[in-house]
Amino acid sequence: MSSPRVTRIVWPLFRIVIGLLFTCHGLSSLFGFFGGKGGTGESVPVGTWPGWYAALIQLVCGLLVLVGLFTRPAAILASGSMAYAYFVVHQPHGLMPIQNGGVTPALYSWTFLLIAVLGPGAWSLDELITTRRSSPPAVREPEHV
Repeated sequence: MSSPRVTRIVWPLFRIVIGLLFTCHGLSSLFGFFGGKGGTGESVPVGTWPGWYAALIQLVCGLLVLVGLFTRPAAILASGSMAYAYFVVHQPHGLMPIQNGGVTPALYSWTFLLIAVLGPGAWSLDELITTRRSSPPAVREPEHV
């Protein structure tokens, strides 16, 4: 049994951490940050399929999920890209993720699917935009001179 108050705090923190970690994968692959490709400090050559495009998706979708902007579409794209990575890159080397090195893409795929289904939660730009759109405009009193 979960408390709505705890969920309101933990869910956005979960989304933020997952977005940050995914962003770091993109930065690592695109720019060699954090050790780059395979810890060598190298980046993926621009335009190479599928690595460069996957890294771009990781960077952009990770940032969007991190700040909670267009969260659901970004999470769907991230989930799909990780499912592709699992089935195309990892599964040919073994059935189970623990055998084929695909634990990380499998976890990311399901995690982003969960974020897409449940939405961004509190502390997101999506929530801020929705709140501002749904609240009536403030009525300002005329200033007397």
